[in-house]
Amino acid sequence: MALHQLHDVIRRCQAIPDDGFKAEDYDQFQMAGRSCLEEGKTAEVLDIVTDEKNKEIVKSMGWNLLGPLVKIVLKKEAESLQHCLTTLKHVLEVCSPKELLVGLLEQIEDADVDNIAETIILLLQPLQTALLKLGKKKASSLGMSLSTVLNQISQLPVPYTKEQEEDDVYGLCQCCAALIEFVKPFVDEVDRGRESKAIVAENEQRIELLKFCMKSLGNPVLQSQLDKIPDSAEDPPLRHFATEILVILSCIGESFPALLLHHLVKKKVESGFLEDVKYPKESLACLSYLLFVQHIGIERFPTVFSPVFILQFNMQYIEVLLKRSEESMLSKGLELYEKSLQRTEDNSLPMQLLEVKCFLRVPQDLVTVMTLCPIQHLRTEALAVFQLYIDKFDTEGKHKLFGCLLKISQHAGVQGYIITNIKNQIDFSLKPGNSNVWFSGPQLLPLLHLVLSLPEGPETDLLQNFDRIMGSLNLLRYLLIRDKEWDNHTGIWTELYKIEENFLKLLHTGLKMSKAHYEAEIKKTKENNRKRGPKESKAVCTLTVGGEKLSNVTPEMHLQVLQSAMFTFDLIESVLARIEEIIEVKVKP
Repeated sequence: MALHQLHDVIRRCQAIPDDGFKAEDYDQFQMAGRSCLEEGKTAEVLDIVTDEKNKEIVKSMGWNLLGPLVKIVLKKEAESLQHCLTTLKHVLEVCSPKELLVGLLEQIEDADVDNIAETIILLLQPLQTALLKLGKKKASSLGMSLSTVLNQISQLPVPYTKEQEEDDVYGLCQCCAALIEFVKPFVDEVDRGRESKAIVAENEQRIELLKFCMKSLGNPVLQSQLDKIPDSAEDPPLRHFATEILVILSCIGESFPALLLHHLVKKKVESGFLEDVKYPKESLACLSYLLFVQHIGIERFPTVFSPVFILQFNMQYIEVLLKRSEESMLSKGLELYEKSLQRTEDNSLPMQLLEVKCFLRVPQDLVTVMTLCPIQHLRTEALAVFQLYIDKFDTEGKHKLFGCLLKISQHAGVQGYIITNIKNQIDFSLKPGNSNVWFSGPQLLPLLHLVLSLPEGPETDLLQNFDRIMGSLNLLRYLLIRDKEWDNHTGIWTELYKIEENFLKLLHTGLKMSKAHYEAEIKKTKENNRKRGPKESKAVCTLTVGGEKLSNVTPEMHLQVLQSAMFTFDLIESVLARIEEIIEVKVKP
């Protein structure tokens, strides 16, 4: 029935001039052709399509068969596969490239999730051929094609391990390899035009390829594991894809420094094309990561830039990566941060850099990773980078950095870590030959008063702020023992009366209040436990200690938590008592 209808449509159209086909002719041809293919009449359709008498009909209408042909080819049914491949090849040879372009992109865009990779791999070469037939006026069509393909590729899961990358179950790696082959002739055209100076820098096709590279760097490259495989001569597929993207950028005349510094460079816009180009920071962050961590394309990056300057422009990209939550993003941000810092010498970064906003924002992002990231190895790496960042500043820079971080950090553990660093700097400055004005004398005192204080006075939650308080007490004890009152290099003895009044006295009050509260709570809990029966003693509740909620707490666990808090208060009190003993002995006439 369908074959009969197709023959009728063909006979009727043979009598119509080439430019006389109506919309209903196209619809009837498409419906009859699809029905024939779906009914398995693939050999008959092939005969009709390749019949020389039907050449003009196929030239005008054949592209309407792309959908059913692609669908059958993807099924890979042996009895119809070869017929459909031959029919598809013929249609691609004779049809108008503009119509083919629309039809091919429609098939790629409408591909089922399970068939995205196979559809792209099947149709990229025909799509390339159609575009090349368009001649010089193909830039917008090329851009549309690349955008459509990348949008579909972005739906494919990115391999997380090298094993997954080798298996390539979802076909992402194959798509990336095919995509590189797809763009090569268009890149070559731009490259040849640059060499002959026949195409100006603002060339439309170059702009579309630049957009493609930027989008590819954002996804899938930034999501991928890009390390080399040890003892392997070949790069993994996605690392190879990343390398090729950077090659394309060079071929189309893009300078890596200009890209990374584009926000600092005023570009001259004459044709209007540059206004349409977007430089996503995530894509540029990926470019920076490839250059300075993976050293892909680093030979094309000038060596004239100082390590401090490279660190300075990389900070914005590090910030972008550290604000993300995905492991692949965070790990790349930490690696880029570490490598950028390692290029600089210890104690070399000037304090003035901290006046650049990102030099204070990025450490805050680092602290967030250190304290809130659920992935253990990333928290450990973040802490190591945090210390490396501190080590790179000169003494004035360290002094300002410590003060700023203490003021903005809300995490007691981080505050305690900073206080330990302050102690280390003071200890270093007190050694012979290491004296400096920032960690001794008048310049040190504001920092000491900031450290030796309670955030909320006697009402400060001592459990939540335990790390900070213990760090402060240990620093004070160290200063009282190490800096003799007759030397007073740090000024601690001059300021001792203020510290006693504004810190030690308030801490005493806070301890009394906290211990009284917890002692009453322990007494109440013990009484309640005695009143409960055996079954009730296993009941659970939620308890808040030190600002943290503890769920599913039994009465017995409740009591243990309260007793642990009392132990913490005793520990603080013992250090406090030791400090007061030292003061009493030192100031005794």
